[in-house]
Amino acid sequence: MLFAVFLPVLLAIFIPFFSKWKEKIHTGYFVLLAPLAVFIYFIPHVGNDFSPVSQSYDWIPSLNIGLDFYLDGLSLLFVLLISGIGTLVTFYSIFYLHTSERLDQFYVYLLLFMTAMFGVVLSDNVFVLYSFWELTSISSFLLIGYWNYKEGSRYGALKSMLITVFGGLSMLGGFILLSIITETTSIQAMISQADVILSSEYFGLILTLVLLGAFTKSAQFPFHIWLPDAMEAPTPVSAYLHSATMVKAGIFLVARFTPIFSGSDWFFVFVSGIGILTLVWGSYMAVRQTDLKGILAFSTISQLGMIMSMLGFGTSAAIYAAVFHILNHATFKGSLFMIAGIVDHETGTRDIRRLGGLVTLMPISATLAFFGTFSMAGLPLPFLNGFYSKEMFFDATLELNESSIAFANVLAQAIPYLAVFGSIFTFVYSMYLVFGTFMGKQKLDQLKIKPHEAPIGMLISPIILVLGVVLIGLFPNLVNSSFLAHTAEAIYGQSMEAKHVQFWHGWELPLYMSLIVVSVGAILAFTRKYWNGIYSFIPGKLSFNKVYDFLVDQSEKASAKITNVYMTGSLRLYMALILVAILVCSFGVLWITDGFAFENPKVDEITIQEVLIALTMAAAAICTVFTRNKIAAILILGVVGYGLALLFVVYRAPDLALTQLVVETITVALFLLCFYHLPNLRERTEKASQKLVNIIISVAFGTLMTVVAISAHSTKLFAKISDYFVETSYKLGGGHNIVNVILVDMRGIDTLFEIVVLAIAALAIYGLIKLRNKKEAE
Repeated sequence: MLFAVFLPVLLAIFIPFFSKWKEKIHTGYFVLLAPLAVFIYFIPHVGNDFSPVSQSYDWIPSLNIGLDFYLDGLSLLFVLLISGIGTLVTFYSIFYLHTSERLDQFYVYLLLFMTAMFGVVLSDNVFVLYSFWELTSISSFLLIGYWNYKEGSRYGALKSMLITVFGGLSMLGGFILLSIITETTSIQAMISQADVILSSEYFGLILTLVLLGAFTKSAQFPFHIWLPDAMEAPTPVSAYLHSATMVKAGIFLVARFTPIFSGSDWFFVFVSGIGILTLVWGSYMAVRQTDLKGILAFSTISQLGMIMSMLGFGTSAAIYAAVFHILNHATFKGSLFMIAGIVDHETGTRDIRRLGGLVTLMPISATLAFFGTFSMAGLPLPFLNGFYSKEMFFDATLELNESSIAFANVLAQAIPYLAVFGSIFTFVYSMYLVFGTFMGKQKLDQLKIKPHEAPIGMLISPIILVLGVVLIGLFPNLVNSSFLAHTAEAIYGQSMEAKHVQFWHGWELPLYMSLIVVSVGAILAFTRKYWNGIYSFIPGKLSFNKVYDFLVDQSEKASAKITNVYMTGSLRLYMALILVAILVCSFGVLWITDGFAFENPKVDEITIQEVLIALTMAAAAICTVFTRNKIAAILILGVVGYGLALLFVVYRAPDLALTQLVVETITVALFLLCFYHLPNLRERTEKASQKLVNIIISVAFGTLMTVVAISAHSTKLFAKISDYFVETSYKLGGGHNIVNVILVDMRGIDTLFEIVVLAIAALAIYGLIKLRNKKEAE
């Protein structure tokens, strides 16, 4: 699994080379290999005899953090969605993105996102999961802002990152508390200690923090506001991130921790309450939109709310329905995003007010759109998969368990009505989307491009997804026992029999609820222009976007005020602030942890030569402050360094002495080389109060260093590592010089990277000098 997770990012290393040939062969053809290979690798795991698979690789064993991967039914569903939809989206992007675009950057970002999502759904270690989680935020930020010359793209990218990273940091807090309580970082081990977590006094805080991470990532109310603005991304990004993968990461997180949290009634209140509210609000607001991707964005919000609410129900029927709808939603919503991209690509606009009558000009796209939207609307037709999971959702709302919390019981009674209300508007925006785009009067004069059908390459991906819609609709039990049942079991935490799904199950209440949705939704859809004015009252001018903009604006203003206080251009002030911060933090930690320790160890007798060298160094350091001659200051400062080299010699450390001599000689030489550019050491004009502050900071910092040195020498928390180096330097490194063996062999990678850093710095300096010379020449 390790190779499968990191395959996309490994391929990304070669994208700059592939992009050189993009005029002859589109870069997407190379990228296509990564998700396709991962899909082929995992597809054999689908089967009735499936059992979980785990793999572990050491990473930071001292912190109990390893690359631990766990493949069960839940992670298998998501990894197949990520790789399968990723393959189709990549193929779609080949025809959507022209070779004049920055394809190398786009595909690097896309592959980085794939790796991040694979890591999220396969990680069993909470801190590794968090690392991949934040990588999804970073890579999605880059993808949403891909067209960075557009203000909307920059705004949407920043908005998504701020909200999701806020949730991610909250989630990290919950993970830290979980690891402390259970004394493990393994999710499966935490699940086995669910009773310990539920009985913890920190359970409420843990639940809140983890759900914040899930709600922000899956665009739950009121954090949903980032998703519509993310539609500024290219359509392949929207089809991938915002229908099948990133926005479902929060769904995955809730599903993964359901075996732990579902034992609390508050889990139902938070998850189902927010989920059903998101369903209602998202579907209601979708009808208000005029941009095709805007409609799909709010429809995604509503569908995610529906799935989230079912996970909160906690019953076996609800979990099975949620799993089924995760699969169904990926098929019809992914195809609809691609169709929206095709319409934009072939007409030059996504404004539904300028579209209409395209069915005769784009018959294949229209047909695909009809299948996708009717499935999303839950139309009772046997060849549409959306109807089955919608029926199961209605059925689950009627079988909620009683709770010891009064509000939970009230919510349970209201949920069926809210589910019908939200589904009515789901039907309305579905009809609005498909009929407003493809039916009615043509408005060719309002289009930038004369519409025509998309090339076959762009149609293949949505055709495959729509075939998935139809096949699942015709054969809903095809993957029940071999696939969906394993996923539901992983969430439910207990063995579960595969639910038999059928189109006709008698005249029961869920069917009546569906008929109400279709009949009322049809009336509202075809009379929309008469009641559309309600949006001027609800929500009217109220918007969570305004709250977000206000908070960001005030944060920037406050930050600017604070920055202007200390960014005065005074080097003295900067150094004073840095040193004071170090003093406060260091002394504070020593005080709180009772970290100071003093022990009178047995040391060698101090000789007169050591005292003389130390006094000379101290005198030189003091004289440096008071001298007014630049050459004298450089030479006196050199005395300090050479004195330290002498101390190394006295203490029988010739290697360190040689190193110090070389460094000090180079430093003095460099000072002399730039002698001309050094500032004049004129008499200082500071006030007496400033001088007093300087003295206090200097004495305090010197005291801190002394205290830290004494405490570090007197504290013996661990066995001395020097004994290990003494015993093994010759055996492992083959050298008698212990310092050299440590630097070259035992810590060779550190030394290598230090050299690399120096080389990078040298290249940067060379580039700056070359740029300056070029500008001077011009």
